[in-house]
Amino acid sequence: MPQLTTIGYAHATQDALIAALQGKKVELLADIRALPLSRRAGFSKTSLKAAVEEAGIEYRHFKHLGTPKEGRDAARKGDYATLRRIYEGQLHLPEALAQMAEIQALAAEKRTCLLCYCGEAEKCHRSLLIEHVFASCDVVHLHPEMPT
Repeated sequence: MPQLTTIGYAHATQDALIAALQGKKVELLADIRALPLSRRAGFSKTSLKAAVEEAGIEYRHFKHLGTPKEGRDAARKGDYATLRRIYEGQLHLPEALAQMAEIQALAAEKRTCLLCYCGEAEKCHRSLLIEHVFASCDVVHLHPEMPT
């Protein structure tokens, strides 16, 4: 399987995120947020999809690979053990299993980047998804340039 990238937008602008994706020649941005909404300008699904596609990158939302509310709450508190328990339960649901198979097939064909909010992949559900679906991949965590 080809290289997989991940990215969190917590400290990025939309332009910086797109530049980071283009720098790695990403072909597919896989949004793995349960709720693709954001208070950060440019990161809600509609505006992010439009900007990414304008940059020549395909955008897909994988709702069932997102973290349930209880998991997001645990992550905000820094309770990684609870996040892990809740998210691993999520990954056993039929909808999540179907989307894991879909994203794995897409990543085998296209340079794919997993997107969510968290800037630190090791504290994020992205790392848990990688354990379950992409354990044999070479994974690179992108860090968009901080706005100056």
